[in-house]
Amino acid sequence: MTHTSEASVPATPRTPCTPETPCTPEAPGAPETPGPRTLRAELETLTTEAFRPELADVDRLPTLGIARLMNGEDATVAAAVAERLPAIAAAIDAVADRMVRGGRLIYAGAGTAGRLGVLDASECPPTFNTDPGQVVGLIAGGPGALVTSVEGAEDSAELAAADLDALALTADDTVVGVSASGRTPYAVGAVTHARARGALTVGLACNAGSPLAAAAEHGIEVVVGPELLTGSTRLKAGTAQKLVLNMISTITMIRLGKTYGNLMVDVRASNEKLRARSRRIVALATGAADADIEHALAATDGEVKNAILVLLADLDGPTAARLLNGADGHLRAALAKAPGPAPGSAPGPQDATD
Repeated sequence: MTHTSEASVPATPRTPCTPETPCTPEAPGAPETPGPRTLRAELETLTTEAFRPELADVDRLPTLGIARLMNGEDATVAAAVAERLPAIAAAIDAVADRMVRGGRLIYAGAGTAGRLGVLDASECPPTFNTDPGQVVGLIAGGPGALVTSVEGAEDSAELAAADLDALALTADDTVVGVSASGRTPYAVGAVTHARARGALTVGLACNAGSPLAAAAEHGIEVVVGPELLTGSTRLKAGTAQKLVLNMISTITMIRLGKTYGNLMVDVRASNEKLRARSRRIVALATGAADADIEHALAATDGEVKNAILVLLADLDGPTAARLLNGADGHLRAALAKAPGPAPGSAPGPQDATD
């Protein structure tokens, strides 16, 4: 399968994007496509594209030697992410504030970055019982680009704007542009377009001083250094992006009350494995007998969070549902309002904080 390099990207905006004067694809300062010589010169300035002469003979190494090299490279990624944790946390708090108001989390990227966004979005419904439209992944070129390279799609900021317009973007939404180079027109265009319409914007890149981070309200630049294979940003850069996207979606869902302690109490039991996991989660949270767990799940149509509340507070299913609704879905808050046994009287994560 051919792969269009994510770094086939425009020149640095001539006018910096600021909160007061955000760039738009049509406005002066928006990305413009450079010529081949200009693009080559720009790629040579990117850390993610740097050539490592000490690895020029990597193809002569035994397989185990190459594997050890890759493993050593991968071991540096977590430390690079750790350096950006304050920026990541600030972005997550802002995302959660918007989603509490009904906003959506929208990822936008091309190539590997786009695929990682779609992956993260697609895993939220079964893990956190989110509506399929609550966390959305956009990839340049559309769904077909997940498995086949769509030539030229990543070079279009206008395509990103059109994809966001198709979602009827609102000021409560968040758009996270993802690009290893930090210069991909689709990702930069998505953030620029979203910001101009009042949405929250986050730019996730793997180069310092990137146009993507500059265009977003929350710029996150995880600099992982040159790749083992020059310019193959599906390696360390892709791993870094995956780690950050894991944090954004998971911690946001924790803030939204989708967990109880470290238990996924909003898991959707859509297959046998998840049904078994649901029973186990209820058992861990309550310490109840298997028969009681089955009865509680039956009384709550299989809703794990509701079943836990039924067991811990000695309630019926409808009462548990009303209490959770009044607590905006936060199980710990619903337990505090329940008239039944006091929270903490049964085994489980009651003493942890969400």
